[in-house]
Amino acid sequence: MQISIPETTILLMRKPFMQWMHMDGMREDDWKEDSLNKKRPLVVRALRRSNVRRKIAEYLFDISPSSSYTSEIAHNVKTTPTNVIGAIRGMQSRYREDESLLALDIVEMKKAGNDIKLYGITPFGKEILESIKDRE
Repeated sequence: MQISIPETTILLMRKPFMQWMHMDGMREDDWKEDSLNKKRPLVVRALRRSNVRRKIAEYLFDISPSSSYTSEIAHNVKTTPTNVIGAIRGMQSRYREDESLLALDIVEMKKAGNDIKLYGITPFGKEILESIKDRE
């Protein structure tokens, strides 16, 4: 069972945690880097488990630093917009939310105008894809 915590609650909880880390001598940048290092095996596994996730990440890597919207991504990776949304954000039974490209910090969402969402690869996503390509 997955518990959903509102984003405002997470932000309220984060501040005391970050203050505690500063008292402990750990900077926020170090904490983020440590968090990303722990995610690496999960990210590689998620990309290997889903061709759609991998193709989306590779497409966004190829067009970087530009971003793209759902239907354009779907057209370029030859899948449906529904599959793209599932891979990027998660979709109940087909795509686990905790393995979505957004949750894994591979992709970031940018809002452009009214209800227009663009997706682009993150620096962490670029790093992961480069390391996967080096292994192949």
